[in-house]
Amino acid sequence: MPNPQPRAVFAMDPVHLPLLFPPPLMARLTHAADLDPTLVVRDFTDPAAAGALADAEVLITGWGCPRLDADVLAAAPRLRTVLHAAGSVRSLVGDAVWERGITVSSAVAGNALPVAEYTLAMILLTGKDAFAHRERFRAEHRFPSHAETAGTGNVGRRVGVIGASRVGRRLLELLRPFNFSVLLYDPYVGVSEAAELGAESVGLEELLRRSDIVTLHAPDIPETYRMLDASRLALIRDGGVLINTSRGALVDPDALVEELVSGRLCGVLDVTEPEPLPGESPLYRLPNVFLTPHIAGSLGNELERLGLIVVEELERVAEGVGLGHEVRYADLVRVA
Repeated sequence: MPNPQPRAVFAMDPVHLPLLFPPPLMARLTHAADLDPTLVVRDFTDPAAAGALADAEVLITGWGCPRLDADVLAAAPRLRTVLHAAGSVRSLVGDAVWERGITVSSAVAGNALPVAEYTLAMILLTGKDAFAHRERFRAEHRFPSHAETAGTGNVGRRVGVIGASRVGRRLLELLRPFNFSVLLYDPYVGVSEAAELGAESVGLEELLRRSDIVTLHAPDIPETYRMLDASRLALIRDGGVLINTSRGALVDPDALVEELVSGRLCGVLDVTEPEPLPGESPLYRLPNVFLTPHIAGSLGNELERLGLIVVEELERVAEGVGLGHEVRYADLVRVA
């Protein structure tokens, strides 16, 4: 006899639902679970959601979902699985979830690919000094001289990757076809594993001193807070590039502004602290800074990739088999 469909409820900002789950994926969800596709809970205290929450065995969460704390769990006595259609669950899942033994899954692996792709694009463009050439071309309407292009190019350029996270590992894979020299700093990755990933394992300070381009892919945890402070930023060579698609908290913002205003370093910043920056920040206007509004992660049609991961996880739940993207409490000390 087949297992009965688990009862599932959406909990997120409804604006994300059609992008995460277009009709073919929604059809698979409703086939795998007892699910009302028109009910999307954003406020767990809403009386209209009380009945659905009381019966829910699976929560399908996403951006805009309130934190799952003890009060929420008290209203959801049958809940046994949380499937998060986004990245980190750190701000979503409270201690009560782990204490009750609820299984948690995240689509963070699907979100890693666009971030790695964005980073690869920025590495290639900054290696060609594309942003500076664009600024000069717009202002002077002339091609650069040989002297102005002498230091550009991507042959043998040294790329320093900080963090062998899912994004970091995907980036290392994407870098392999190119003629880069790749350095890796990650305290959890040894020399042999780094070599298998296509990189040389080095200490953080050595990576900063030797790299032409430094790219951040470490998690935002207490151990990484301000890991690039003034003294470490000073180790990056003159003309070096810092790419940050991780979190602004990993870099001392005042020290970073000082380095960028001086023109000594170039920055590609998809994340900042605070976020967004205040309107008077000089980073909006500096020619050596390429600033984007947190777009490296999944956007637009890329959200469907996250939805597919959740659909496949829900199908596993319905079949009574293990999850493919389970988040374990013990791993939270070193992942986002």
